[in-house]
Amino acid sequence: MKLSEFKYDVPEKLVAQYPIDRRDESRLMVVDRRNKRNEHVIFKDIVDFFQEGDALVMNETKVLPARLFGIKDKTDAKVELLLLRQLEETMWETLVKPARKVRVGNRIQITEDFGCDVIDNTTSGGRVVKFDSNGSAFFNLLNEVGSSPLPPYIKREAEDIDKEKYQTVYAKQIGAVAAPTAGLHFTDELLEKIRAKGVKTIPVLLHVGLGTFRPIKVEDLSRHQMDSEYYEITEESAEQINEVKRNGGRIIAVGTTSVRVLETAANADNMIKSCSGWTDKFIYPPYEFKIVDSLITNFHTSGSTLFLLTCALADKETMLKSYQEAIDKEYRFYSYGDAMLIL
Repeated sequence: MKLSEFKYDVPEKLVAQYPIDRRDESRLMVVDRRNKRNEHVIFKDIVDFFQEGDALVMNETKVLPARLFGIKDKTDAKVELLLLRQLEETMWETLVKPARKVRVGNRIQITEDFGCDVIDNTTSGGRVVKFDSNGSAFFNLLNEVGSSPLPPYIKREAEDIDKEKYQTVYAKQIGAVAAPTAGLHFTDELLEKIRAKGVKTIPVLLHVGLGTFRPIKVEDLSRHQMDSEYYEITEESAEQINEVKRNGGRIIAVGTTSVRVLETAANADNMIKSCSGWTDKFIYPPYEFKIVDSLITNFHTSGSTLFLLTCALADKETMLKSYQEAIDKEYRFYSYGDAMLIL
């Protein structure tokens, strides 16, 4: 497979810059991959497409307010830090801007009482920094001074609204630097309706990193290497997923990150094992899914690893046709945009 086969153009006016007021009132395109038909509804109507005995599998990662701004010692130059992952209690891997001005040994002061020292370079051009505090004190400071790490296609600075809206209502375990955006459409009330229909809601964890969104730079897809991201499936979640499968229910993944967790944790019998670790699983056509039956997802950027995953579940022609239909009907695209349910 070649990357150029998965390209399309999205008009800039369709790239959502703000979330809608009510999460579950975004639009939803329902793609029936067997009958090759699409249906257009409001997201809160998604419950009509579920059946008793199905399971929604949701990534409960919580987004860090991972973007920090500080002043470099001696020169007073302004520096932007983006936290990527925690390496030890006080040490973090980061991206810095402007990178050429930030060297090992520099001190970056974020507030009068909070800062970090640059202690190493990374192979990807980032920096390892050591903060003054750790534990709950660190995260409290981060919540005070950090801002939401909005993706670059949102052409504005992060605002207070983003700390709530760029987070799922079921987020629990802090550690992501980007939201699992398919989950942004759910409200507590909608989840209660879904559970009342006899659909299980099952948590998994994948701390979304920049690797999920890193552009593919090779034409031959087999040569692309995903960055590793931390994931977990508890014994309870594994047992619930396996029970649904044994009873003939569908596993409906909320977002591509949930798909990658489930397919990483699949065993030889096409069941789930309880596990944790780091996954660099890259799913693209052709791929035989072991666990996932259906997918809720947003509309993704051209030629991205996320779009390729959707093409593996449906097929390339169906997805390209559906995306063109979404463009023609002026759906809102990307993180704060509308959604798709692939059945």
